[in-house]
Amino acid sequence: MRDRLLNYLACPACQGDLDMKVRRREGQHVMDGTLACAACGTTFVIRAGIPRMAVDVEQVEERTAQAFGYEWTQYNELAERYQQQYLDWIRPVNAEFFRGKAVLEGGCGKGRHTALAAQFGAKDVVAIDLGVAVEAAFANTRDLPNAHIVQGDLKRPPVRRRFDYAFSVGVLHHLPQPEEGFRALVSRLLPGGSVSAWVYGREGNGWIVHIVSPIRERVTSRLPHGLLDAMSALLTVPLFLATRLLYGPTKGRLLGIALPYGQYLSYIAPFPYREQRSIVFDHLVAPVAYYIPHDEFAAWFQRAGLGDVRIEHHNGNSWRGFAQVPSKAAAAALREAS
Repeated sequence: MRDRLLNYLACPACQGDLDMKVRRREGQHVMDGTLACAACGTTFVIRAGIPRMAVDVEQVEERTAQAFGYEWTQYNELAERYQQQYLDWIRPVNAEFFRGKAVLEGGCGKGRHTALAAQFGAKDVVAIDLGVAVEAAFANTRDLPNAHIVQGDLKRPPVRRRFDYAFSVGVLHHLPQPEEGFRALVSRLLPGGSVSAWVYGREGNGWIVHIVSPIRERVTSRLPHGLLDAMSALLTVPLFLATRLLYGPTKGRLLGIALPYGQYLSYIAPFPYREQRSIVFDHLVAPVAYYIPHDEFAAWFQRAGLGDVRIEHHNGNSWRGFAQVPSKAAAAALREAS
């Protein structure tokens, strides 16, 4: 971690200030050391350049972190196509939006979006993830001076309320209580800040909800990760052939008729085999995966007291949402009106 990350960190147990003791540095990074809470005395280690700040993690969250930790350390490469994919997930946010902002990422995986947000000109990007995926994220971002990786629980983010923008892509629906994670992100935003979230949708995913999810919950999520990865390699073959030979060339429509899952499968048709394999693995490994209806997703934003809410269906099978935290003046006006 870089020294200036300390300006954002707080004890996840009590939000107290942290004192840092450094044991070893490599260039600008503190590679080994400790962080001690001045208020409650809880101590956290800095190991391999990453503050390790998770506390009181539920067992199902540990299983989920291990599952995705395996995925992102195996499929840890970055690719140019991630930029457009990321911007598709967080629209209407664009690259220019990041310039000069303090950004919080809820669930960073291998750091592909962390790197992009930093490259877009964010003042700082603080990315949180619970599992060993933080190792891949740190390796992929350690040369970016404005990127910071923290191992912590998204439900109890070990950071202060100092952010202009927060986002979470593909993570909230894997939490035991997805809305709790969303509210935790919003709680770290300054007045006038913004938030983006992308989640699996209930609409357009009926076959996954009724067929794939029961198999995932009872069988595939319980398999050794290496075995499931090998199975995913085989299952990806028909998917890859279908996307390359049918869905890609036809843009998901044949003789004017929309093909099943046409928007999504035509979208991933250009992805290479290895990327599609990671998608298959991703859908089979998670102990928890919620497919969230539009009305429930919209209610998250309403219950959090957010304004300028924009929710869109993405690729016919997921939801992307954007909203703003009211400024101090707007919040005061709302209180008076109520």
